[in-house]
Amino acid sequence: MNKPNKSDEAVTQAIEISIRLGLIFLIVGWCLMILTPFVSLIVWGAIIAIAIYTPFLALTEKMGGQKKLAATLFSLGGIALILTPVIFLAASMVESATSLGTQIADGTLKLPVPPEDVRSWPLIGEKVYGLWHLASANLIAFAQKFPEQIATIGVKLLGLAAGVSGGILQFFISMLIAGAFLSSADTMGAALQRLFIRLAGERGAQLVNLSTATVRSVAVGVLGIAVIQGILAGIGMMLADVPAAGLIAFVVLVFAIAQLPPILILIPVIFYVFSASSTIVAVIFMIWALLVSMSDMVLKPMLLGRGVDAPMLVILLGAIGGMITSGIVGLFTGAVILALGYKLLQAWMQVGDAGEVEVVAEQE
Repeated sequence: MNKPNKSDEAVTQAIEISIRLGLIFLIVGWCLMILTPFVSLIVWGAIIAIAIYTPFLALTEKMGGQKKLAATLFSLGGIALILTPVIFLAASMVESATSLGTQIADGTLKLPVPPEDVRSWPLIGEKVYGLWHLASANLIAFAQKFPEQIATIGVKLLGLAAGVSGGILQFFISMLIAGAFLSSADTMGAALQRLFIRLAGERGAQLVNLSTATVRSVAVGVLGIAVIQGILAGIGMMLADVPAAGLIAFVVLVFAIAQLPPILILIPVIFYVFSASSTIVAVIFMIWALLVSMSDMVLKPMLLGRGVDAPMLVILLGAIGGMITSGIVGLFTGAVILALGYKLLQAWMQVGDAGEVEVVAEQE
């Protein structure tokens, strides 16, 4: 009987390894395909859990170490505290966007005659007055002058309304996921430590600390403040009877996430309130808008020891890219994930001669 030579054994072994790897990749790919619809929700739930982990520990200690009960209270409290005003503003946003988008798309939109005070707006007064007057006098002629732009705006507004409705449900599910993560925080933390150690060796623990600090910093110091500013701006506009207050509040939220002053969006709104409401209401709203825009100066020291160490461009690209790929939830997860990737890349590039990563954790 002929004995198999070494080359035949090598070929057989290579084929077996290829089959095993193929099966592993097939299973992993299948698992990822199944989890794809839930990736954004899971990531957002993990971000929320990391952001509120410190107060969660304090509540757990006061409740005698009952983590599951504390996690349940945090989930329900988060839903009530955050989602209630968000749903309130989102309802206004959906109603405004749906109504405006339908009227624009159907050509049935009717605009009131612009007040004469619009002419006095700095820089843009005459141009805005002229376009507004043309639209109010003959909307068909105005639509014929800008047909593509108006149709695009109508479709976008309808799509935005649908996206916001789905985003509210996603926030609700994410809060429940965050509660599940909090209830098993020790197990999840240990697993994450082991994973990073397998990937990065001795530097794994340092990278875990860096990742946690970055996620908490962006989630609390950027997203948390942006949500507060967006809600406060929306409440002020609704009390001042500003049309499409929910839509404008959403734009304020995007600007705040990009770390741009909300006053850039609120200045035209202030001009509108001065032209459409009484002087007292307009002055109060102007003061409110200025306070909302400057509130980050007070909120950042309260919610975050110091500013997040990530460029504004990284946060902006992450927020916009995340919103394009994953909707409203992606607006938040995108900013955090891109900032995290930036910090990990920065840490990798700063590896010293001794092979240690310089980790600078944001103070809580």
